[in-house]
Amino acid sequence: MNYKKTYVPKKGYTLVSKLGDSTLKRLEFGIIELDAGEEQPFDTGDKETAFIILYGHCDVLFDGQVYENVGNRNTVFENRKAECFYMPRDQKLIVRARDRLKIAVCATPIAEKTEPQLLRADRVPLKLLGRPPFERETSFLVDGTTNAKILTVGESYTTEGNWAGFPPHKHDEDNMPAECVAEEIYYFLFEPAQGFAVQCLYTGDGKVDVAYRVKEDELVEFPYGYHTTVSTPGYKTYFLWMMAGDYQGFNRSNDPEHDWIK
Repeated sequence: MNYKKTYVPKKGYTLVSKLGDSTLKRLEFGIIELDAGEEQPFDTGDKETAFIILYGHCDVLFDGQVYENVGNRNTVFENRKAECFYMPRDQKLIVRARDRLKIAVCATPIAEKTEPQLLRADRVPLKLLGRPPFERETSFLVDGTTNAKILTVGESYTTEGNWAGFPPHKHDEDNMPAECVAEEIYYFLFEPAQGFAVQCLYTGDGKVDVAYRVKEDELVEFPYGYHTTVSTPGYKTYFLWMMAGDYQGFNRSNDPEHDWIK
């Protein structure tokens, strides 16, 4: 089974990881790309949806309201505190680009009707996690402190040549509060753009054991299993991470064989 997918850039909305056509059952991911003045209508359907501004600026029109000039960077490496907005299920909206625009769209089915929310950069926590050689800087964009009820979304910047998410960890068993069941996606970008990273995914019984060379605009789905990432020297490595499960947060278990590495 292939857990890696590639986004081929194009105008409009592209659904990259679609429920029913992926290894995931609860998490969906797509990309909006527009030029200045272009518009993209969107209907969230039965899903709560987070729109992460990767770069560019936009206005968001819905229900007679406008979120003006959302976005605060020209590349993901320019500012590590992204701006984004959250929309409930059954919500129609229009995204209008002010300049060249790229938005990551993260969604999960939800029964509850929530409220829209504009999430500016000044509310984003940014934390340095781990230590060399497994160090990364991580922001938390959408979580239990926002109107989202299921989604957890953030961005990670791996220190050059370091690992991220080490020791390898998983969240595929209902063993709260230690571990919950949550699907996840990592979506990668690099500077310079020809860079790459290595994404590992494996299960304790050995039925899944893969290591992908992930490049610009590629993602890896994690329906289950341990996962960890390594950045190549000489390149800045970014990945957007998104989770959907029964609980929001980081209820996870490390691979016991490597848990001694703290």
